[in-house]
Amino acid sequence: MRFAVVVNINREEAIALSKNLIAWFEERNIDYVFDATSAEKIGTRKAAEIEVLNTCCDVFISLGGDGTLLFTSHYSVTKPVIGINVGHLGFLAEFSREEMYDAIEQVLEGTYSIHDRTQLETCVPENGSFRHYTALNDVVLEKGTYSRIPAFIIRLDGEQLSAYRADGIIIATSTGSTAYSLSAGGPVIAPKSNVFAITPICPHMLTVRPLVISDDKTIEISVDAPDGVFPLNCDGHLRKMLKPGEIISVKKSSDMINLVANEKRNYWDILRSKLLWGREHKPRN
Repeated sequence: MRFAVVVNINREEAIALSKNLIAWFEERNIDYVFDATSAEKIGTRKAAEIEVLNTCCDVFISLGGDGTLLFTSHYSVTKPVIGINVGHLGFLAEFSREEMYDAIEQVLEGTYSIHDRTQLETCVPENGSFRHYTALNDVVLEKGTYSRIPAFIIRLDGEQLSAYRADGIIIATSTGSTAYSLSAGGPVIAPKSNVFAITPICPHMLTVRPLVISDDKTIEISVDAPDGVFPLNCDGHLRKMLKPGEIISVKKSSDMINLVANEKRNYWDILRSKLLWGREHKPRN
């Protein structure tokens, strides 16, 4: 079994942890390879371009925070990903740094379980053709630096839903419901729920609210504006500056992201811990 390791090289803790991991691998003769950028920073020759890691490795290890895991998931495709949290929130990264070696041993022994997570697939017009992007958390279309308030036209399976005058639109998976969508007032959705959330960013009508729809819908979005360009982001990465009238479609991807599960963690415990739920209430003895 060969492990691919992707490191957040902007975190000294992640770099130090990756060096300890190398020593641990070497002691046990476990095969591994780092993505080229991480390898250069760490100083190891066991490296490959991140685009080819999926073809030569069996399992991915993400050393960083949720952002690192999101980045890793774009290249792991359907291979299992062990998320080691060296960040702060850790909604997606299942394991702490202290739990890292136990998690790897579970994978080596075949005693691990998987949380499969739905992705979004976005179809974007490009040079007379189409390009496809995936996102584990969300697809976001924003007004960017446009000085006025555009209307975002949304259709579900070809039928018009509404025209939102807002600063942007977020399409989030259940996994991504605790990311940008949550900050914009969207709902918290339990993982593996078969739904998407449509969350407007700063809507200019009080009656506009986030909407939860089944994930078998195809969502089409365009911008009604006289001019300007509008940034389209997938999991926080800019994919295109959309022109007025250009239509993108968003639907459920056929590829799932497979996260190695931490059986010691409970999602509701995570919500209480990360979102500080119930802190003002002290149970009676």
